[in-house]
Amino acid sequence: MRTIYKGRWFWGSLLLLFTALTVSAQTVVRGKVTDAANEALVGVSVMVKGTNAGSVTDDKGNYSVTVPAGVPGPTLAFSLIGYTRKEMAIGGQTILNVTLEEENTNLSEVVVVGYGTQKAGDVTSSVATIKSENFVKGPVADAGQLLQGKVAGLTVSAPSGNPVGGTQILLRGNTTLFGANSNPLVIIDGVPGSLNTVAPEDIESIDVLKDGSAAAIYGVRGTNGVIFITTKRAKGQETSVVEYSGSVSFQTIARKLDMLTAQDYRNQIAAGTRDASWDLGSNTDWLKEISQTPVTNVHNLTFRGGSHRTNYIATANYRYLEGIFKKSDNATFTGRIDVNHSMLNDKLNLNVSLLNQVNSFTQTQDGGSFNGYVYRQALIRNPTSPIYDENGDWFEQTGNFNYENPLSRLYESDGVTKSVNSRMNASLTYTPTNAWRFNALVSYSRYNNNAGYSETKKHISTLRDNMNGYAAIGNALSIDRLMEITGQYSRQFGKHKASLLGGYGYQENEYTSNFLRNYDFPTDIFSYHNISLGNALTDGKATIGSSKSETNLISFFSRLTYSFDDKYLLMGSVRHEGASQLFGANKPWGTFAAASAGWRITNESFMQNQQVFDDLKLRIGYGVTGNPPSSSFLSQAQLGYGGYIYSNGSWVRSLGPTTNPNPNIRWEEKHETNAGLDFTLKKGRISGSVDYYVRNIKGLLYDYQVPSPPNLYPTTRANVGVMENKGLEAIVNIVPYRTPDFEWTSTLSFSTNKNRLVSLSNDLYQTTNDYFTTGGTGEPIQTFTNIVFIGKGIGDFYGFKVVDIDEKGKWIYENKNGERVGYDQFGHSFEDKQVLGNGLPKYYAGWNNSIRYKRFDATVTMRGAFKYQILNFQRMYFENPTIVNYNRLKSSTEKVFGKALLTAPLEFNSYYIEDGDFWKIDNITAGYNFDLKNKYISSCRVYVSTMNTFTFTGYKGIDPEVNRMGLNPGNDDRDKYPTARTYTVGLNLSF
Repeated sequence: MRTIYKGRWFWGSLLLLFTALTVSAQTVVRGKVTDAANEALVGVSVMVKGTNAGSVTDDKGNYSVTVPAGVPGPTLAFSLIGYTRKEMAIGGQTILNVTLEEENTNLSEVVVVGYGTQKAGDVTSSVATIKSENFVKGPVADAGQLLQGKVAGLTVSAPSGNPVGGTQILLRGNTTLFGANSNPLVIIDGVPGSLNTVAPEDIESIDVLKDGSAAAIYGVRGTNGVIFITTKRAKGQETSVVEYSGSVSFQTIARKLDMLTAQDYRNQIAAGTRDASWDLGSNTDWLKEISQTPVTNVHNLTFRGGSHRTNYIATANYRYLEGIFKKSDNATFTGRIDVNHSMLNDKLNLNVSLLNQVNSFTQTQDGGSFNGYVYRQALIRNPTSPIYDENGDWFEQTGNFNYENPLSRLYESDGVTKSVNSRMNASLTYTPTNAWRFNALVSYSRYNNNAGYSETKKHISTLRDNMNGYAAIGNALSIDRLMEITGQYSRQFGKHKASLLGGYGYQENEYTSNFLRNYDFPTDIFSYHNISLGNALTDGKATIGSSKSETNLISFFSRLTYSFDDKYLLMGSVRHEGASQLFGANKPWGTFAAASAGWRITNESFMQNQQVFDDLKLRIGYGVTGNPPSSSFLSQAQLGYGGYIYSNGSWVRSLGPTTNPNPNIRWEEKHETNAGLDFTLKKGRISGSVDYYVRNIKGLLYDYQVPSPPNLYPTTRANVGVMENKGLEAIVNIVPYRTPDFEWTSTLSFSTNKNRLVSLSNDLYQTTNDYFTTGGTGEPIQTFTNIVFIGKGIGDFYGFKVVDIDEKGKWIYENKNGERVGYDQFGHSFEDKQVLGNGLPKYYAGWNNSIRYKRFDATVTMRGAFKYQILNFQRMYFENPTIVNYNRLKSSTEKVFGKALLTAPLEFNSYYIEDGDFWKIDNITAGYNFDLKNKYISSCRVYVSTMNTFTFTGYKGIDPEVNRMGLNPGNDDRDKYPTARTYTVGLNLSF
């Protein structure tokens, strides 16, 4: 026992001696960390380099850290998000004050470039990145509206207030004569989708590949640009977090047409300008009768958790959008779960993502959502007419052409569309070394749509067309399968840094649909749920149809990136792919290459002493992308069924040619050159970019008249046309003021686009004329609205030019020779028409501001479009005083040119072409972040928001933001669902 006791005493004494020596050798270093304005920085991490010893600055910027004994050349490392990391040797100092400089985060931000990422400073193409904190706030139509006014060259508009209507997106102008193929490719977490695939509240960031050198890695799918959507993901080691965001919104019509009221009718009758028979004794505001005060709800719940090895995120999103018109709505529930798991010491990573989306909306027309014809009827309805007749039925006047009770259309119809969209994708990433990375991605998407619609025996269709009840059902199924395998080798040796990517992709789509339309029902009680009861089916007059199509795309691709001394940057890519639409053609495969280069000018030795630029980079790139035909088998002669012919005493379905064979059919190809300059000044306080691009689309598809015989069909679709788009884009980000308590950031953008159809003929295929017409006014005027001249741009309005009105109220025109011609002497022929304007803006601009003061924040998003015209359909149809059987605009009582009331009939002419220039304050949001100091609630923010807040314009229609897609942009359709102004109250919570 005594021996043991002596041993314990010996070792204990030795341990006490060692501890005393160690403590005496330790050093305590204290100090303060400030920014360039000498303001204290809170939460700065202070670490002793090479050890686990460290500290964090307090609310006054002070720190104290104990430096362990025996650390050779001890150094402190100071780091804080948003500031440049700084290391300082301690030496013999015990007081060490440090100033941190704001970090130029623009260069270190990660940008998605397709099959990988790059630092913004290394990007050599035209790419824009928008983070979630900069999104447009409020109940947006879809993910596209989050970008409104945020990206130079990307036009995002929502010309319809219909809750089912989405956004229109056009990137650097039109690229085809078939408008269905002009939308950018949307990639969601590596898988193609749409702007509606994920909930806007579930998106972390959006990257836009604008030029051909960036988009060429996606070949034919990227010809109109690429939009990458990155959803919120689980990230490494973290405790379980629950987040909730919710909002309630109210809407009003942003701008109403000023129509004649019942009192106006009676005043006209008293003045003798309207017959007394037009007073039907009532006082009805028809627009009010079809309208409602809509309430929109959006709720999003997010769960995050796990560890570094296995983590997850699960989201549930419910969006109920109610429209300003009755029976217009859109309800969507989206559930998503994303799981990451790391194996083999983090060398093998598995990601599995499941998404399910259920959507439904009300139909008031067959095959659509809200019927815009209801809105038209509410406008033109006599405001003195009653809603019901003396029998309690809907009051109708069927003797008046296309004149219907709008409430009858609403309430004597029943319909709904329901759809389910499911996506399952998984990716496996293997990183055996720091140099090698392999990835395999598989995805399965299934979209199922079911719709039903019916009209009762009291619907106007029965009174007008003797349908006696109508019903229709239909469904569609679309299945997409995708597999992509990539391998990448990266290496850095000396001043050289290179990366080589190679991959294979396979994508296929299978689409089926069917429908049935029946009428003449014995009862209304079954709606569309017992469609076989209709007698039209028994009589052989019902309509039945079904279809199926399959397409696939096979791709091989590669990309090389290289940089030398962080000064000279290169990127090249090539994609070789074949599409089933070109099966049987001479060249079903296409090869699409791109190259771009960058020069980091500020890294040159001759720029080291300059004090203006933090970073200055020159970029230039060239890329080729393709666009396959939207129809399949155009290389082959095809037969199709047509109408019935009477032969040998019976009716026989005709069968005849529908296409001529064209083995030379091929891809439309877009060749794009882009030159750009990226700059950063004042340590990131000013940054931006300028780009100039020229796009030449070669091999445009067009239908050409051909002689028959020898051809079996009168037209052949061929690749002949050439189109050009060119423009300038500029964006500047400024931080005018920044302190710990107050910060103001501002972004200005500007872009132009000029479009021209260069040619549309070659030696084999030639157009009959040097133009083609497009667009239409609808009944009763019934004429085209736009013309496309070869050698000129898309979007020209073409009609009669009026310059005055005579004392009798008849138009005075200008003929093609510039001469004034009276109404009766004017020919009113095609030769008398001329270009009246263009529906595509020449200039776009945006100005976005964000302000933070302590816990208060506010954002204002503004944008505008300039130098373009609009054909105002509402004035063209509702402003003519000769029309008495329909209601009119109050402006119809005003003298034209201040001289006389119009007496000429309805006509499309220059009087109804207006300048569309506008400036919109789109979105205003103000929020407050509460400091709850609650162990259960980690953060709380409340906000209020408005969308479509103010519009400054000289345009007399309800909204100058009209359709700009296709070949007839600028037509303000009279049946368009009016845009709405939205007021929102929202809440964000984290637990």
